[in-house]
Amino acid sequence: MAHALEKTSFLYGANGDFIADLYEKYTQDPTSIDDEWQSFFQELGDDALDSAHDWKGPSWTPTHQFDFVKDDTEESKPELKLVKSEGGVSADTVASIRALMLIRAYRVRGHLEADLDPLKLKNKEPHPELDPTTYGFTEDDWDKPIFINNVLGLKTATLREIYNILRQTYCSTIGVEFMHIQDPEQKQWIQSRIEGRQAEFAVSADQRRETLKQLVEAISFEKFLHTKFKGAKRFGLDGGESTLAALEFILSKSAALGVEETVIGMAHRGRLNILANTLKKPIKAIFAEFKGDLEQVGNIIGSGDVKYHLGASADRTFGDKKMHLSLTPNPSHLEAVDPVVVGRVRAKQSLINDTNRSKVMGILMHGDAAFCGQGLVPEVLDLSGLNGYRTGGTIHLIINNQIGFTTNPTSSRSSPYSSDIAKGIQAPILHVNGDDPDAVVYVSQLAAEFRQTFKQNIVMDLFCYRRHGHNEMDEPSFTQPRMYEKIKNHPDVSDIYRKTLEECGAITAADADKIVAEKEAYLKTSFENSVSYKVKEADWLEGDWASIKPVSSSTPITGCAMELLQEVGATISATSDKHTLNSKILRLLKNRREMVDSGSNFDWATAEAMAFGTLLCDGFPVRLSGQDCSRGTFSQRHANLIDQETEEIYCPLNLIRSDQKRFEVVNSPLSEAGVLGFEYGHSLSDPNTLVLWEAQFGDFANGAQVIIDQFIAAAEAKWHRKSGLVMLLPHGYEGQGPEHSSARLERFLQLCAEGNLRVANCTTPANYFHILRRQVIDSDRKPLILMTPKSLLRHKLVVSSLKDMGPKTSFTPVIDEHHTSVKKDKTKRIVLCSGKVYYDLLQQRDDQEKYDVAIVRLEQMYPFPEKELSAVLKQYKNADLIWCQEEPENTGAWHFLDRRLEKVLKNLKRTSDRPQYVGRPPAASPATGLAKRHEIEQKKLVSEALETK
Repeated sequence: MAHALEKTSFLYGANGDFIADLYEKYTQDPTSIDDEWQSFFQELGDDALDSAHDWKGPSWTPTHQFDFVKDDTEESKPELKLVKSEGGVSADTVASIRALMLIRAYRVRGHLEADLDPLKLKNKEPHPELDPTTYGFTEDDWDKPIFINNVLGLKTATLREIYNILRQTYCSTIGVEFMHIQDPEQKQWIQSRIEGRQAEFAVSADQRRETLKQLVEAISFEKFLHTKFKGAKRFGLDGGESTLAALEFILSKSAALGVEETVIGMAHRGRLNILANTLKKPIKAIFAEFKGDLEQVGNIIGSGDVKYHLGASADRTFGDKKMHLSLTPNPSHLEAVDPVVVGRVRAKQSLINDTNRSKVMGILMHGDAAFCGQGLVPEVLDLSGLNGYRTGGTIHLIINNQIGFTTNPTSSRSSPYSSDIAKGIQAPILHVNGDDPDAVVYVSQLAAEFRQTFKQNIVMDLFCYRRHGHNEMDEPSFTQPRMYEKIKNHPDVSDIYRKTLEECGAITAADADKIVAEKEAYLKTSFENSVSYKVKEADWLEGDWASIKPVSSSTPITGCAMELLQEVGATISATSDKHTLNSKILRLLKNRREMVDSGSNFDWATAEAMAFGTLLCDGFPVRLSGQDCSRGTFSQRHANLIDQETEEIYCPLNLIRSDQKRFEVVNSPLSEAGVLGFEYGHSLSDPNTLVLWEAQFGDFANGAQVIIDQFIAAAEAKWHRKSGLVMLLPHGYEGQGPEHSSARLERFLQLCAEGNLRVANCTTPANYFHILRRQVIDSDRKPLILMTPKSLLRHKLVVSSLKDMGPKTSFTPVIDEHHTSVKKDKTKRIVLCSGKVYYDLLQQRDDQEKYDVAIVRLEQMYPFPEKELSAVLKQYKNADLIWCQEEPENTGAWHFLDRRLEKVLKNLKRTSDRPQYVGRPPAASPATGLAKRHEIEQKKLVSEALETK
């Protein structure tokens, strides 16, 4: 056991006495020694401090040196105790410190020598801190008793016993990382369940038989598909079959601990297996999908998606406990589903008032390369401890292939493990060898119990391999010849485990053969039945979605009774006797009170608050999140008011009525993709809550494009998943440069088809009020992409009256010219526009009194209001049509509207059947960064739009 460090160990020779003296001073008064030594002894932890109290004896003892003596006074086995020695530092005290340091080293670094890789691709390098000689122990110390004060469940133990326990605990097929956790209770909990366990894991005979069944189901399914559909992509679980057992035991343990519903998110690998064997999707249906006959597919709504992207739901029973499971659909962007899952969990918890977050949980399954490589992972981990996003912990299961497509770990991460990113939130990490199913089951149950106990994230890192490469059409030996030479000769985990169970007598060979035969027969029968199987149209509007109808009314009545408007207005404008508010806030509340009393001049933010408040009273909760959205980026909202002395939060919108629904406004972390994905997930599970995400500036949505493209725009067509999410995107050209002018309206319009989105750019507070209310009052649910203003928030002309929000009013997709001086039969030009540019056009038109020009506002661009626009334009028989926008010609709405406007004009049989474009010329950047240039460009396009011949 000699080690190269033994000659330099600071615990050797006389140094040991010096350390012991320092340590005793530290236990009496930590500040009496140097800072570096304080830090060193702090690292020993509470165990060493507890032992120190035994070394010191009672407080009145004049000396702190003790020796071991045998206590033979009791009939029981003699026990070693520490007693005072006469002068000098006891060697036994030094030995105890050394032993405690060795124990701590194994707790911190034991995983580095754990047997985790089924393929044993690399030889484990011994770590010096795990060698007893590093701490001054010699060969003569192996069988000497050492006082360790029950640290490993033993009051005293020999070095040999200590070493064997540490190796068995921390360097077996389980490697545990938990010493980075700052919470002592969590640390102690894990320690107590890991240390001192015997050679056999705490897995019962019944659990072993169930584990074998899970492994057989997993591998039989994959082999059957590989035989019947050779060459077809399936992203099989081959090589990682223990995943199925891990998931099964996580679920069964969680059900026993009170979890009633679990939302699962995962990438491709193993999804079909989990659909079949965990979600119990009919295997004949999966076979039918592989065959892909159009007659079997039937008349299914939407475009659909490939098999390994699909989701499903099922009710399962574990023991006597029922659990609802749902697997969330996911595109090829591997971690994009993560925030969606946790958002769904949060919504489901809210729906059943699961305030302690024990009844609904999330499981996220990751590939190793994606977990460390995708930025969404740390974004979602960061959400886990925040009040507005907390879900009571997620169980993360890494299916560790030890490779990413063709990229080795050394090229895909800078950390030892793919799981290291989770240390940032102090999540415990349980590494486990996938070829040891007993260890997998043990760790799975430990993960479930930890989540339920502490309501915190935990990571299970399942080391396995991919038998067939990235997919079944791949040739992995091109890039990893050594790995795949080993895999070619490596037995399946089910064969390894079966042999283990047969050797220990846990199962007979005949029983094992029966399990295999039954599964193979079931697969064969399912394959035969798949010939006549027809895919049924999904019943996708169930449960909380039962009241939602797939076809909506285009203009539902969204106005409110005047009494309700007055009630809400009074509350949102009231001051509080219990709170000291900022003087500027008091002025804001006074202005709102004047709006309510006069019934006029409602600005944008007040109309928004009126929409929220009336919905709350109508029975619809409201949730708004985004960066600084409580106050509002432009200091316009002030949804939460802060006491200037106590910083207590005062939220008027939650004080309208005692029986109203809850308003929740959440200042998000500096994340776009993670937070938008979370809110989208929330909207998936709760159709009756108005869920809004606000970008600080509209262009910030760029950081969440994958969520927009793959989920918000396409999920209904691909996966039959509806959403009523609202995206508020500040948009408008005010000389703020290229980064904060454009919300990239053109990108959202390009995504529009099949009625999938609603895209609008409103110009009045009342229309904003109505479009928000329409989101939940309408019988259907569609995501709303809303370009919202910046400078217009306080523009003197951007106001509405209370009656505009009153009874029998609704959202207006097209607003006609309203000025009485504009005569429709004498109008030469119609300027059609949207958003902020309307007020620039209006100002110059009225200043110049050019009343042969009518200005018409297109408030909603998609679904394109062809009928309403035709009715307006029909009144102007002799006018040309101009489309005016602030954005460059290659951006904005022009290319989307061009042909649609042409169609309207042709149907009206106008002389000029082509609209003309007025706006900025094509540009690579959204806007100029020079204020003067912006002003010149804006004046030019406004003048050109109003110019008549």
